[in-house]
Amino acid sequence: MLIEKFLPTAHKRMCCIGTDAALLQAARLLERDHDMLLVCDTDDRMIGVLTKTDAVRQIGICTGASCTAPVIEAMTRDLITVAPTDQLKEAWEMMKTRGLKNIPVVDPAGKPLGVLNARDVLQCLWNEVQQEEDLLFNYVMNVGYR
Repeated sequence: MLIEKFLPTAHKRMCCIGTDAALLQAARLLERDHDMLLVCDTDDRMIGVLTKTDAVRQIGICTGASCTAPVIEAMTRDLITVAPTDQLKEAWEMMKTRGLKNIPVVDPAGKPLGVLNARDVLQCLWNEVQQEEDLLFNYVMNVGYR
């Protein structure tokens, strides 16, 4: 299955924030509904991600005015992304190998399209396996082939 078929679900998990947004504002977003924020430049291209771990790390060392630092100072710049034309199984293998809970989906221009969540991906792959198992069982039992 291609990731593009999973985009409606991935799009719902996406939350973008500008590079100049305050870290405390980002922390509030992370606290409520999101595990990851996509940090985008003025052209809406993704240049980094901010996770709860990134925010806690930066807030833990801040004092005074540095607590109002922009997210660009705390974000992860080394991006691991997937494209809509990639296979969902390959994305899962990448997530599993690197220990990622979420992975951004971007278009060829680097603009974010959504965020794949490991639980959603695994559920989808499990459903595929279940369907294949049902078809194989029916074939072996000669059900529906008369």
